[in-house]
Amino acid sequence: MHLADTGDDRHDVLGLGNAIVDIVAYAEDDLVAELELQRGGMTLIDEERSAFLYRRLGPAREVSGGSCANTIAAVASLGGRAAYIGRVRDDQLGRVFSHDIRATGVTFRNAPSPTGPATATSMIFVTPDGQRTMNTYLGACVELGPDDVDPELVAGASITYLEGYLWDRPDAKAACRKAAEICRTAGKRLALTLSDGFCVDRWRQEFRELVDERVDILFANEAEITSLYEVADFDHALQEVRRHVHFAALTRGAKGSVVVRGEEVHVIDAVPPVRLVDTTGAGDLYAAGFLRGLTMGLDLATCGRLGSACAAAIIAQYGARAEQPLLPLLRTVEAAP
Repeated sequence: MHLADTGDDRHDVLGLGNAIVDIVAYAEDDLVAELELQRGGMTLIDEERSAFLYRRLGPAREVSGGSCANTIAAVASLGGRAAYIGRVRDDQLGRVFSHDIRATGVTFRNAPSPTGPATATSMIFVTPDGQRTMNTYLGACVELGPDDVDPELVAGASITYLEGYLWDRPDAKAACRKAAEICRTAGKRLALTLSDGFCVDRWRQEFRELVDERVDILFANEAEITSLYEVADFDHALQEVRRHVHFAALTRGAKGSVVVRGEEVHVIDAVPPVRLVDTTGAGDLYAAGFLRGLTMGLDLATCGRLGSACAAAIIAQYGARAEQPLLPLLRTVEAAP
């Protein structure tokens, strides 16, 4: 029986994020330029723009997604006890999302909305270099608010993981702040992913305050961390972040990642993928591996290596939900000298 069926509130990782169904398709660079898309980033769009882009999209695959949900599903695939908070509409895609995340063993209790906007979608254009350009219609996600946050679920999780994208809406931001306060009161750990460099540009000061005051574990890529501290290079950002958060896991694409805790620094090599197909979800899966290792009590370097192995697995396929079980990766990393 999956943990999701037991009603047990004790979880390793609880995620709070946008519940989205990804619509993923291959696209030439010329199409991305013609449509004036923000290459390599995430742009929020309305329903009309979403319908237009869907018409221009080539043959596509529909895959349950959402950055935080991808991470939480992967934690479960690695054998972790995982839970998720998010909003969907009671429509076809909402039922697909709910089925998919529960099928991984994740606890997902939020009732679908009977009225209101449709379940969120993200049109993802994947160019020949594997880069993904996301155009997201938030739909039902706009209804996510503090009332969706179950205090017992948060208090019972070892780590609560927040998605930076939620800062774009006041009610969702309030839900994150509620979860953060519950974490602090319960003596549990709070993790945050900065999500996107453009998201950091919009909310830099609030993110800095959150990192200083509440966050225990910070995830960011090179663009996001340099944006957060408004510095020109990664090394300067590294010196800044070590003074503001208990520890951080910073990803650098093919350069690997750096895990820092005070004066302790671990440089982690990237794991070469079997093939590079689609970079969608690389950061999400890195966070999953790292969080799973952390809840198992593994040292930081091993947590980073597990994150890198998970990232390599996901970029060798389309979409950000692993097609093959991830648990063998954990066993391989644990067995490594």
